[in-house]
Amino acid sequence: MEIYDSLLGAVCDEYDRVTLIKKSERGEVTLIRHRASGNRYIFRHFSGSSEVYRKLLTVSCPNLPQIMEVGEKEGKTALLEEYVQGDTLGEILQGGLLTAAQAKQITRQLCMALWVLHSLGVVHRDVKPDNVIIRGTEAVLIDFDASRIYKNENREDTQILGTTGFAAPEQYGLSQSDGRADIYALGVLLNIMLTGEHPSRKLASGRMGRIVQRCTMVNPEKRYKNILHLMEVL
Repeated sequence: MEIYDSLLGAVCDEYDRVTLIKKSERGEVTLIRHRASGNRYIFRHFSGSSEVYRKLLTVSCPNLPQIMEVGEKEGKTALLEEYVQGDTLGEILQGGLLTAAQAKQITRQLCMALWVLHSLGVVHRDVKPDNVIIRGTEAVLIDFDASRIYKNENREDTQILGTTGFAAPEQYGLSQSDGRADIYALGVLLNIMLTGEHPSRKLASGRMGRIVQRCTMVNPEKRYKNILHLMEVL
């Protein structure tokens, strides 16, 4: 509670609002600038648990944004996050398709990010072009608002979140989503980088197409068993 209140106070007193990035029923994502240092940060304020973001406080990975501070009060979460400067993968793909080498490099880097998340018990659940920022030669996976902690006792997800076309079938209440849901979305993303289309409409050719096909099997048991297995195959 104290961190939540002090974070809200600090954002009002010490930071300038640069731009509103995203607004939804759940909350807002804002780019802010620290007046004294000039450094820019992402400020997230939303209704929901801070559990995933608190797990990420101690994480340092070049393919994930650094989470600085997290506070929760009465079902609302406020947090300060590193501002990752670059273009989203969605913006880059508007300029044309990627080569197989480029797509493979980005996919492997996203595997690294997901390996860190999965090792913490976190399922991202919203891997898509707009949630990947290309910073120089690094792909950074952002936005954990749809993420959840995998809980052994649950039979299905408590909230249906994700993006149509990228969300695995189990995210629609068929069963509880685990790391294999992210593998499904990553397969769709890989196919879009190579063909511009969802694999159900046009599948990438050759070996990459076979990798996409296995990632996007409807039955999670038939996908790669974990993100490291997919990394090895790539």
